[in-house]
Order: sequence, then structure tokens, then C-alpha cells
Amino acid sequence: MRKIRFERIDVGDARAEHGRGGSGPAVVFLHGWGLAPRSYSSSLAQLVEIGCTVAAPAQPGFGRTPALGSGECSFSGYANWLARYLDAAGISEPVVVVGHSFGGGVALQFAHDHPDRVRAVVACNGVGGTVRSGPADRHWWEWGRHLGSDVLALESVVRVLPAVLGEAVPNLVQNPLAMWRVAEFVRRADLRREIRMIRHRRTPVTLVWSDRDRLVPHGSFSTLCTAAGVEGVVVPGHHNWLIADPARFSDIVLRALVDAGVIEETLSQLTA
Repeated sequence: MRKIRFERIDVGDARAEHGRGGSGPAVVFLHGWGLAPRSYSSSLAQLVEIGCTVAAPAQPGFGRTPALGSGECSFSGYANWLARYLDAAGISEPVVVVGHSFGGGVALQFAHDHPDRVRAVVACNGVGGTVRSGPADRHWWEWGRHLGSDVLALESVVRVLPAVLGEAVPNLVQNPLAMWRVAEFVRRADLRREIRMIRHRRTPVTLVWSDRDRLVPHGSFSTLCTAAGVEGVVVPGHHNWLIADPARFSDIVLRALVDAGVIEETLSQLTA
């Protein structure tokens, strides 16, 4: 399987880590809270296999990317940082932005704030539904606890655990304040207004949720689907299902690419 190369890149006056690989339509992947792109290496490699150019930055405060200033620590701040990252990476064409969990919220915000740079959005177990039905009452450390228990519940825990711990533990040790700041605005996320505007602009949106997710409840997913005017896709698994099931993840992204007219494929090729 073709690999993702991890390297450092200058974004403004700071150095960020990112993964790059492949050729074809540009897909930008945004990781979840507490993790970084390396945790998703197998899933990203699958996107390369289906014919995509993949760019996966470690978002500010995670991996080895410096945190944003306190005034920028919001979904809009992260969306603006992503625009600067794309400029630094030389990606000028509109992209398909794919996000997981916290990254799903950033993906939706980016599509709202920078519509000319987005061809389609895929949010997997994304935050941003209603505050009331979302994880608003959970403290940031509870996210970490549930993240750990979610990983241990994965069927492929022996394979997945080293990849996740290799990112989560350094994040927690090196930059706990940044993780706390992100968790504080993520757990109150309400992106209904933004997603309605995305719908109004007719930007294709795919929303995915897993039936054993204990971090993002079904009510939040359902609210996002209603705001986006889409049915949504429910898959088996826990919150981090896409790390454990790269094939299913790439199949969903490929379907989104086809539905959005980004690439020309037949449905028979999905299972070839």
C-alpha cells in the first residue's frame, strides 16, 4: 500500500507537521481531538489507494504544531489557520475536506468561511449539533477518558492502540493547556447556522455517525443532518471507527467524491 509521508512545513511563522501522499483530487483530512494525523495512517493510505492527493495537517495544539493564540482558539480560528496551511502547502484548487470529531467541526466551519476553497465536506462523528444534545456538560478530561475507553473497545485494539497512544500521550504531556482550550469550545459547539448556509450554497455534505459512539450522541448527529438537509450515514463501530476500519472509511469518502462529481467512477468500482 502506498504510504503517507510525514514532514514539517512552515505555516506563517510557525512549523507544522503534516502528511502528504498520492495524486488526483485534493482531499484534506482533519484529525480528531487529542490525536494527530499519524493515528490515521492506514486510513489516509487508503485514500491514496483510491486515487486522491491527501494532505493531513496536525492542527494547532496537536502533534508538533504550535497552538493558536487564545484569541484565535475557535472554529473560525482553526478554519483560518487551515486556509493558511493550504497556501503553504501549495494547494490552490478547491478541496474535499474530511474531518473526524473535532476535525469535522473545523471542516464544516471551513466550508462556511471559505466556500471558494471547498468542493465537498465529509464529517465523520463531527461535533457541532445542538449544545443541548451534544457533550456540552462534559469537562475536557471526560473527553480524554471516553477517548481512551473508546479505543480499548475497538475490535482491532492491538493494532490501533499504539498508533493512538503515540499521538494522544505526547499531546497531553506537551500541551495540556492547548487541549483544554480546544475541548472547552468544542464541547459547546453549535454549527447549525453555518451548516444551513453551506446547504444554501449547495456544497455537497456527507455526515457520518457510528452506532456505538459515546462521545458525540445521536441527537447531535441528527440535528446536523436536519440542518444540512441530508439523511446521513450510520456505520457500525465506536467513535474512532475510521481508525480501525480504513476500508469502510475510504469507501464512504469515495462515494462522497462520486456524488459530488469530483471524480468519475462507477459504483461497481467501489467494491472492486
